[in-house]
Amino acid sequence: MEQLDYLLNYLIDERGEKIRIPDDYHSKRALLRSLMNVRPPMEISHEYLKVQDEFLTAETLSKDLTGIDDITEAKGKMMLWQGDIVTLKVDAIVNAANSKLLGCFIPHHNCIDNIIHSAAGLQLRDECSRIMKSQGVDEEVGKAKITDAYNLPSKHVIHTVGPAIPQGSGPSDKNMEELASCYRSCLEIANRYNLESIAFCCISTGVFNFPQDLAAEIAIGTVEEYLKSNETTLKHVIFNVFTDESYMIYKELLFGDD
Repeated sequence: MEQLDYLLNYLIDERGEKIRIPDDYHSKRALLRSLMNVRPPMEISHEYLKVQDEFLTAETLSKDLTGIDDITEAKGKMMLWQGDIVTLKVDAIVNAANSKLLGCFIPHHNCIDNIIHSAAGLQLRDECSRIMKSQGVDEEVGKAKITDAYNLPSKHVIHTVGPAIPQGSGPSDKNMEELASCYRSCLEIANRYNLESIAFCCISTGVFNFPQDLAAEIAIGTVEEYLKSNETTLKHVIFNVFTDESYMIYKELLFGDD
């Protein structure tokens, strides 16, 4: 509670606003996430980061973390796991980012971008900002960048921008190739950094409106082809799903004939 109060007071003072800090822990923790979500990348004190890292790391360690050996559903190097991606102890998790690559600024938004940045800490947005300033332009759809994972149990986060499908329309051939490119770009980065395990979220299937069944077919087909055609350091490629519907789609595609 003392750490939480310190973090809240720092971020509120930084904003120069009068924001009432609630009394109970749950409400305080919700306010901290909101303040982290809306904070732009900018300089911050070492003391804040020290307290934040102790706080977020303790939260991470209190969760039911999952390693490679805990995942039982596998077909060759490809694995299927249902759960919260920020609890995976792997070399890299994949974040479905937007073209600005700075994370989601909507307080408590339930997108994976928001969830990952909230659990990792403010350094993740700062690193993404440095990458984007150096690049000078928005991240291209189908491409990817790698960062540290900070207070997550994974070692890295690979951020990729998937295609967005207008509401009420279906994906074009270009959109399908862009989605395949997301998976290839992440796999290529993982290999370049000598990673042995990577966990993919269901890229573009949330607010970007890509149909789940088609997205899963593209994901599995692209990964399968990459592993078959390339020498790679990767030993485990995990398809991380969250909903029961997504789980059943991937399970049928991966193991339906078994």
